[in-house]
Amino acid sequence: MIKNAENKFRLGEVATEIKAGFSCGKFELDKGDIPHLRPMNIDNDCNLTWEGTKYISLDFFKDKVDYSLKKGDILFNNTNSTEWVGKSCYISNDYECGFSNHMTRIRVNEKIADSYYLSQLLFGMWKNRVLESYCHKWVNQSGINTEILSNIPILLPSLDEQARLVELFQSIEQSIVRAQAQEGNLKALRKKLSNGLASQKPAFGNLLSSKNCQPRKFANLADCIEQHDKTPLENGIARFVGLENIQAESFQIQGWGNIAEGTTFTKRFAKGDVLFGKRRAYLKKIAVADFDGICSSDILVLRAKTETILPELLPYYASSDAFINHAISTSAGSLSPRTKWRDLAELALSVPEMQAQKKIVGVFQQIETTLAQLRAQTHTLKTLKQKLLNEILGG
Repeated sequence: MIKNAENKFRLGEVATEIKAGFSCGKFELDKGDIPHLRPMNIDNDCNLTWEGTKYISLDFFKDKVDYSLKKGDILFNNTNSTEWVGKSCYISNDYECGFSNHMTRIRVNEKIADSYYLSQLLFGMWKNRVLESYCHKWVNQSGINTEILSNIPILLPSLDEQARLVELFQSIEQSIVRAQAQEGNLKALRKKLSNGLASQKPAFGNLLSSKNCQPRKFANLADCIEQHDKTPLENGIARFVGLENIQAESFQIQGWGNIAEGTTFTKRFAKGDVLFGKRRAYLKKIAVADFDGICSSDILVLRAKTETILPELLPYYASSDAFINHAISTSAGSLSPRTKWRDLAELALSVPEMQAQKKIVGVFQQIETTLAQLRAQTHTLKTLKQKLLNEILGG
């Protein structure tokens, strides 16, 4: 913890510039010459992400080149829902780009502060919800303007101590990046194997051949469960799941709601069922239930027919490109296209015999075990970083 009073500053005292961005309104493009960064370009770990980036034309940008970003800049989200205000990221390269008026660029006086260290300090203040107390709140939004931002107090150790802490932060970040890269590679392998399994000519190393596979329809592999419960609490069911609780190809339910707090959902599912989002199937929302509950009517509850397929194998068929593309091609509706079970049931597959299935499940289980270990490693590293920030912030 930093206690020395001489290390107390206001943010404006360690910045050479604090500059809000500009709006582009009708000039915003999905494709174009110059990126125009918005709050969504800062992820929840306060890293810069280019996914979903909007663009502007060179002509629109020509008198705004001074908004470009330089290595060492910090982008600060100045307007958003209260819990997101203050989300910041360190800029690691020079970029010819603009940024939204909901973002503020901070340029740091390197004689006083290391910009990477300051970015981590702001990250810690955001994670600990310290910045919420500085927000000006209005209907559905909050903000921290340039004047308020300039007056936020911060504590800084010596530059030598900052450099030491930066080295530690970066070491942790590099370890996180490596673990996440390994996780990404394993997910890509899992996807490749799933696609091979569900292809017209199944392939899974040397485990499959025309001799040990039989033609089946998806209806031969799974039942679509339509069991409803209007009094789930009385039957010991406490949780419900919506589409928002299922992420793309994660295979895991990401949160849930409490039935006691109210829901209109009635469709039952059981532990081990595969939940598939039938609305906007291109979002690839698939999860294996790890508890009994109820769910949205926009979720298909698939239960393996154990005489034909091992339950552990069903989610890999349901996540394959063959299944997803069939779901997309059979969807109807312009705003919220939905597929139907009767169409999915007709998908033709070639399914291996049980002995081969057991070996395939063993491969997938090893992948899932390693993925869980990598996720745990990433969580541990992020926790370590947060504890370090808490110590610096005096939390």
